[in-house]
Amino acid sequence: MPKDPVMLLSYVNLKLRDAYSSLNDLCLSENVSEEEIRSKLESIGYKYNSELNQFK
Repeated sequence: MPKDPVMLLSYVNLKLRDAYSSLNDLCLSENVSEEEIRSKLESIGYKYNSELNQFK
C-alpha cells in the first residue's frame, strides 16, 4: 500500500471502485488498519463516504 497520502488516495479509491464493497472489506483483505487509512487521507482533506464507497 502506498505511503504517500495522494498515491494512497488513488490506490484506495481504485480498489473500492473495482474490488471492495466497503472500506472495512478492503482493510480486512489487505490486512491494514482502517483508522490509519482514514487518518492519512483526512490529513489531505479527504473523508470516507460510505454511501459512495469512496474518499471525497
